[in-house]
Amino acid sequence: MGEAKRRKETGAPPPQRKRDRKPLYIGLGVIVLVFVAVGIFFLTASPTPTSDELPVAGPNADPFPAQLDRFGVSVGDEDAPVVVREFADYQCPACARFSEASQQLKQEYVDAGKVRFVYFDLPLQQHDNAMPAAQAARCAGDQDGYWAMHDKLFDMQTEWSGSDSPVDTFSRYAEDLGLDERRFRRCMTTDLHVEEIEQSRRVAMQLRVTSTPTVLVDNVRLTRPGWGQLSAMVERELADSK
Repeated sequence: MGEAKRRKETGAPPPQRKRDRKPLYIGLGVIVLVFVAVGIFFLTASPTPTSDELPVAGPNADPFPAQLDRFGVSVGDEDAPVVVREFADYQCPACARFSEASQQLKQEYVDAGKVRFVYFDLPLQQHDNAMPAAQAARCAGDQDGYWAMHDKLFDMQTEWSGSDSPVDTFSRYAEDLGLDERRFRRCMTTDLHVEEIEQSRRVAMQLRVTSTPTVLVDNVRLTRPGWGQLSAMVERELADSK
């Protein structure tokens, strides 16, 4: 029986064609992607140096006690108009993320003589390999390789953070960086720099710094450690120093 004849005899309405919803789904997907892109832009865009969103020092806030910088490791011009200080733990994932910003800071501001950067060790008790990592950076520093090891430790954090033999891993890094591996390993196994790291940790305790990374531009603490806020605050402090 033909379809037309069947409808005539039974009175049944013609079957409805299914509507193609594919264009609708594509349109919704495009809208979602636009909202995501806009959200990412506003979250990552650098605020202007005059933005009210930037943190400021509290009323009557004292300057950072610069005499404590000797317990950290510094890079940059001693007379730079702005000083950025970081308290961090090499095994801290948030510190590894911030390391991209600190590397960019060194390239754009430290190398230009505008900023001095001071890194303070604050190995946290819950991170078993944080202390050996801090030692590795300082042992590399004995061979002028501190910052190269510093950056490598953060870049390779997922490889060594759960290691049962961090000294072996860090010794391999030292060899990769062209350092004397035997001298480096001897430094690690004799705990040569443990007391210096403990002094750095005591500075953090004195200043009531308990979380990592804690980053200060002069005496103002970042509320969102990252390149956007960091660079904007550096620009603001540079403008104020003129």
